[in-house]
Amino acid sequence: MLRTALRNVLAHKARLMMTALAVLLGVAFVAGTLIFSDSVGEAIKKASTKNLAGVAVSVQAVADPDAPLTDKDGKRTSALNTKLADKVRALPGVQSVRRNVNGQATLAGPDGIPIGNDWQNIGTNFQPGKDGRDARYPLLKGRGPAAANEIALDEGTAKAAGHKLGDTVRFATDGPVLTKKLVGIVSTDDPQVTAGGSLALFDTATAQKLYLHPGQFDELVVAAGPGTDQQALTAKVREVLPEKRAEATSGAELAAEQSRRVAEQNKALSSTLLLFAGIALFVGVFIIANTFTMLISQRSREIALLRAVGASRRQVVRSVLAEASLLGLISSVVGFALGAGIAVGLRAVLNANGAGFPDGPVIISPTAVISSLAVGVVVTVLAAWLPSRKAAKIAPVEALNTVEAPPAPRSLVIRNVLGAIITVLGVAVMFYVSTLKSSDDMPIAMAGSMLTLTGVIILAPLLSRPLVSLAGVVTTRLFGVGGKLAKQNALRNPRRTAATASALMIGLTLITGMTVVGNSAQEAMDEMTAKGLKADYRVQNTNYTDLDAGLSKKVADLPGVEAMAPLRSVTFQADGYYTNLTGTDLAAIGKVAQLDFTSGSPARGADEIAISRTAANEKGWHTGQTVDATFDDKKTAKLKITGIYEDNEELTSALGATSLVDPHMVPLKNDKLLVKARGGATEELEKQIRHALGESPLLKVQDHADLRKENAGQIESMLYIVYGLLGMAVIIAVVGVVNTLAMSVFERTREIGMLRAIGLARAGIKEMVRLESVVISLFGAVLGIGVGVFLSWAGGNLVSQGLPTYELLLPWGRLGLFLLIALVVGVLAALWPARRAARLNMLEAIGAH
Repeated sequence: MLRTALRNVLAHKARLMMTALAVLLGVAFVAGTLIFSDSVGEAIKKASTKNLAGVAVSVQAVADPDAPLTDKDGKRTSALNTKLADKVRALPGVQSVRRNVNGQATLAGPDGIPIGNDWQNIGTNFQPGKDGRDARYPLLKGRGPAAANEIALDEGTAKAAGHKLGDTVRFATDGPVLTKKLVGIVSTDDPQVTAGGSLALFDTATAQKLYLHPGQFDELVVAAGPGTDQQALTAKVREVLPEKRAEATSGAELAAEQSRRVAEQNKALSSTLLLFAGIALFVGVFIIANTFTMLISQRSREIALLRAVGASRRQVVRSVLAEASLLGLISSVVGFALGAGIAVGLRAVLNANGAGFPDGPVIISPTAVISSLAVGVVVTVLAAWLPSRKAAKIAPVEALNTVEAPPAPRSLVIRNVLGAIITVLGVAVMFYVSTLKSSDDMPIAMAGSMLTLTGVIILAPLLSRPLVSLAGVVTTRLFGVGGKLAKQNALRNPRRTAATASALMIGLTLITGMTVVGNSAQEAMDEMTAKGLKADYRVQNTNYTDLDAGLSKKVADLPGVEAMAPLRSVTFQADGYYTNLTGTDLAAIGKVAQLDFTSGSPARGADEIAISRTAANEKGWHTGQTVDATFDDKKTAKLKITGIYEDNEELTSALGATSLVDPHMVPLKNDKLLVKARGGATEELEKQIRHALGESPLLKVQDHADLRKENAGQIESMLYIVYGLLGMAVIIAVVGVVNTLAMSVFERTREIGMLRAIGLARAGIKEMVRLESVVISLFGAVLGIGVGVFLSWAGGNLVSQGLPTYELLLPWGRLGLFLLIALVVGVLAALWPARRAARLNMLEAIGAH
């Protein structure tokens, strides 16, 4: 029986090729994900380990819980100072202490666009030894910064900004633009920088002036002498640290924490990729099962002969499963090799789009090899299990009398009943989901979606009859005999048609669902932007640092500005609730933001506030009520609620005058500015606003079009990624259509010969096969789009919690495009089978059996 299985694989190479391709693609996706995850994880881990080389103990400053985060000049205060650093250096076993000042510095590129990636734009101090070099940042050109007007950059940042030694570098740390002379270019293996950030180096005194205070540091990096125990040294360092103001961590603990973070970072991406790989393999199951069902039907006479000469049912099952195992193993081996190439290409693509993964070798772990091969073989064997049982049930005498036995009516009845039960259960769950509004209920929505999709897949043979018949009416009227024959061929075996169409349906269900939700969310964001913002510009920093409050008046005084309202915020506690309070110009806020009051009126005095509807409902507050507020600086005030307004994304939970907020802010900073222009937004006014605010590279001046583009860009990027990942499932579905048609043509060889004999031309044969393919593809597309729209409607409320303006909006253009794609898929999938059918020799075909 094993030799029989091997012979069958070799005898049906062409028929099994498409099935092998489906397994191959799915395994390639799995293997590529595992290899990519292992390779990137190992590269990041090595970079992190190298970055921590020589670190025995790291001492980090901790913010004082009883003091503001910043003092009056906006600088942080650290308990790590020169005196403490000297005390740590004097401990036995300490070889050296590196004194780091850490902050952010964002450079302006040649076109004014910021270099790097916001939070990964590092600003720190260059610490030269006696030779003028810093081992942490090896010099490539020039020298290290030694004066207040000097700066050094890493090689990648300098190249991106187009700078060479002697150039003036424009940058910002928290607002106003600063300039310094470039005196050195260094190399670095800091993972934050290599992952898309930037590095700016200053002398220690300048870094302290920018980020801290003279003599203070953010971190002390302790190097141990030979033979010193890390844990014992860490304990000694902890003894000299000020309580609650600093903490010490051993180098081993830091390395373990970095490894954990790397694993967490890769986990989300790997899980997402594996999810789509699972979808691709799930789609492949239909193709494999279809192929083996058709092969067994075509080989029924052969199987009957085996039974007649003594083969048992168990041996027949084993023979089919051995054939499937061999097919799965061969496909998996080739798929794994392709997966390694995908892993390399994926890293290159992501790096080209700014991911910044460090270089490193391709890691092929035993786990990746075993998992990929096991997945391919197991999926193939499972998909072939039911066809193998069908093969075992073939009675020798019955099989010798017919080539193809019709499907048992009872099996379809049982299938339809089971499918109806599962579908009704899934639909009921999704109707329940439509009443939920919390993202925490997402697992329920996913379970309901799976039940609904599974039920529809089981019911697909039943649904194929009315839908294919309806399509057949169109094809018959448009194409005559060819269209009628195509309809009858598609209806001849509804289970086969359903299995072929289901592969395409799964991909289009997911794509449609994501498209509808994404389109609706995008429209909701646009509506929120238009509804909540009357201003022509929203001005803020890219890294969400605050704007200098002193510069806002310059913007208000610009000749093209009609109204300007600064927004600055503090937090207070009242009645056991923490509330964010926005301070603004109460006379101007109504001109730049939409304020719809459900009761009362805006605040006017320094001890009055208005609150949002959501805040009022959560806290049980009402118009006219007075609350006892305690601010973060421990100062108290009695605040009267003058009104309740509809939620506005531009504002926080409460709104008051700047005179109420300012006494509790040190230093005085604005979160953002809302600017109303005379005559609308213009490019000239945008330039004037930037100039008034110091031309900082951090500055983001956005009009309505920019805000819509930013919101739409995030959703569009997500959708394109989903389209790309689900494209694999659609490709496998196309392979399934080709495979089914090709084998169906072989199965109907005698019938095609008879059609040719009674006068149907080769073009008619081609047309018949093409139309059958189109009907099957459109059937899958209609089911997929219909189920996708239903699931997106039912799950839409889960999105509406974060988007109050969310409502279901169908993107008719894209849905029409999906149908068109299905039509094209049907035409292209039929090219080879139609050509093969048309080239059959008429007499040989009639004589086939």
